[in-house]
Amino acid sequence: MDTELSSYLDAFLAAADERGFSAAARRLGVTPAAVSKSVARLEARLGVRLFQRSTRSLALTTDGARLYDQVRQPWSEIGDALAGLRQGAGKPAGTLKVSLAYGVGHRYFVPLIDEFVRRFPAVLPDLHFDNRQVDLVAEGYDVAIGGGIELSEAVIARELAQVAIVLAAAPAYLRDYPAPATPADLARHRGVLRRALGSGRLLPWRLRNAAGDEAMAAVRATAVLDDPDAMARAAAYGMGIALLPLPHALPLLDSGDLVRVLPDWHAPPRPLSIYYSSRRLVPAKVRAFVDFIVAQFRTGPLRGRFESA
Repeated sequence: MDTELSSYLDAFLAAADERGFSAAARRLGVTPAAVSKSVARLEARLGVRLFQRSTRSLALTTDGARLYDQVRQPWSEIGDALAGLRQGAGKPAGTLKVSLAYGVGHRYFVPLIDEFVRRFPAVLPDLHFDNRQVDLVAEGYDVAIGGGIELSEAVIARELAQVAIVLAAAPAYLRDYPAPATPADLARHRGVLRRALGSGRLLPWRLRNAAGDEAMAAVRATAVLDDPDAMARAAAYGMGIALLPLPHALPLLDSGDLVRVLPDWHAPPRPLSIYYSSRRLVPAKVRAFVDFIVAQFRTGPLRGRFESA
């Protein structure tokens, strides 16, 4: 394949991934005009239009989507292979596209990136923050960290922690509304509820204790949010009791802006996992990153920030 066509494909795939020429240009380290020109030249060479363009959006045409689906995965593997050869066979190298949730990603995983890059300087982490459950393969991610991603033959998951889900409220709120003594007492309280991103449904409060007792709890909703960091902040402002994943609640519990409510009760824990493609030959950069993150949870204090309820 000639060099020009290679650069055209790089521009096309970056523009499709990022849904815009400007974001693609930042990723490739060129100007938006250069990306646009490369895509236009690829369209001219192929004789088809690959994108529908407007002043505000960029969308793949039917031909563009077909080309993207057929080319993205093998082109990524070719890039991994060439990067590996440039850096030495089997050595981690190249851009690593990672999906992370906002709050957990910013607070717990970004601080790990510096050490990873020090160990593997030929790898460029490309972090994407989003609370939704991404399609790892279809969207071209090398790795995703989170929970609830659908497993298939194309995706492998390695569990990092079982995330504790706890009840918390602001001290000021509990001065106005005496703390509940049992799950049934929650019915007299205000609550900050969470809406599931996928279904849009309100997540129920199903609680259990160490003895194995279970209870369904209800509160009077004062707000509904779809982001656990925002829920924790709303509870800290005194809006009511919230049922929160521990890593989102912990900074505010540590500062005293939140306190535990019904500390003997919690919701069933949810797994936090790291996901990656089950390709026959996993790129060295992916293997290195997955092993690095798993080791941080096995040998350091990080796991306790997610599980210790």
